[in-house]
Amino acid sequence: MLSNKVTLHLIYVVQNLSCDLVHEYRDRAYIRKDIILKLFEHGEINQSKLMSICGLNNVKHKEILDEMVNKELITRREEPWGNKSIILYKVSEKGKTLLKEILEPYEKLFPRGGEKDE
Repeated sequence: MLSNKVTLHLIYVVQNLSCDLVHEYRDRAYIRKDIILKLFEHGEINQSKLMSICGLNNVKHKEILDEMVNKELITRREEPWGNKSIILYKVSEKGKTLLKEILEPYEKLFPRGGEKDE
């Protein structure tokens, strides 16, 4: 009898966890905007903190950072830290211009959250 209650409770917990773990898809344009905006707000920050505050995965989204560095939207520098090195990112002037002239107006026209025109 006790095992049935435990099983039912586990099923309930798993169902509720699966609902909480569902993440909404975020378009790459918004990911890039978030990266530039967070760098603009925080100045120079390390890769781990940047990915964390943007809600990104280091392995999955590193290519976006590399692409943004190659297009000179953000700058990357390595700083030695003991036997390792820390990767630091900062928004470039080109990135600031992109944020103000293109990305902010884009989000005003197409806001997140699925708001629909009436």
